[in-house]
Amino acid sequence: MRIAIGLALLGALTTATAAKADPCKAIPDRGPMPAYLHRGAHFSGPVVYVGDGDSLCVAVGEGPANWVEIRLEDFYAPELHSPTGPEAKAALERVALGRNAECIANRQSYDRVVATCRIGGRSIGDLLRAAGSIEGGNGYGQGKH
Repeated sequence: MRIAIGLALLGALTTATAAKADPCKAIPDRGPMPAYLHRGAHFSGPVVYVGDGDSLCVAVGEGPANWVEIRLEDFYAPELHSPTGPEAKAALERVALGRNAECIANRQSYDRVVATCRIGGRSIGDLLRAAGSIEGGNGYGQGKH
């Protein structure tokens, strides 16, 4: 009985950990950003993954090795672990998931690029604000929005 409970807990922890890992691998976890994502670079593709209320992945080619993780430069969503975090993620999914995004790279932040992205000519940040999404995550109120 104890073994079964232990295996069930191990399985739950493994699943929870896997769910937090993003599948976007164009930018290595450690190391420089690929040259094609230099500051000012334009890139586009479908939004294939939403990590939280202000980060998403754009496919610039086939497979996760060509999915660029982006931290939206113009929107600061509540953190995913905050009470309104899951709602913020759902809002970004409604606005962006499956749609084509046109992005301009700014800088690297960990294993992602900080960028401004547009869908249908409007920035994703503006689309989120128009949809009633609330800002308030890291960086909000520091003159960065």
